[in-house]
Amino acid sequence: MKFCAFLRGVNVNGTSMKMKDVCNVFSNSGMQNVQSLLASGNILFEPENDAETLKPILEKAMSEAFSYEAFLFVRSLEEIKSIAENIPFETKEDFHNYVFISDKNTTKDLLIFFENANNKDQESAKIVKDVFYWQTPKGNTLQSDFGKILGKKSLKDKLTSRNFNTIEKIITKLK
Repeated sequence: MKFCAFLRGVNVNGTSMKMKDVCNVFSNSGMQNVQSLLASGNILFEPENDAETLKPILEKAMSEAFSYEAFLFVRSLEEIKSIAENIPFETKEDFHNYVFISDKNTTKDLLIFFENANNKDQESAKIVKDVFYWQTPKGNTLQSDFGKILGKKSLKDKLTSRNFNTIEKIITKLK
């Protein structure tokens, strides 16, 4: 079975690591066919052990190897395909579509954050099958009131986000 680990906070705010080194940590933790996609912390692999135990094993290994508090979210190829199939927004030339990879029950909190955000006239957000999707004009991601939640320390262990183009690249690479 093929998986992707979505690492949070990689190569931003002073947390710098080479994807080759990250892949070595995964390999040394018993993962097979390890490869990275982009420098933003998308690690593709096949586990030797039970998928349920992957998150704590990999977070511990990453934390020890890079001396930082690692957070990651593991999804199977099937789960990632479902995320792509259920995107509720049409592709628009001047907009980005984002997917939030999160722990259970975080999506409802994200929707509350979105509903309470200011200046979101051109933005859209929806939850489909416990996945939070967000559409925002290009160039607006980090200036948006809602976009600023991506940096909230209180959410660092609960979610990470990816541009939908990255999700499509992951699926193509995992096939």
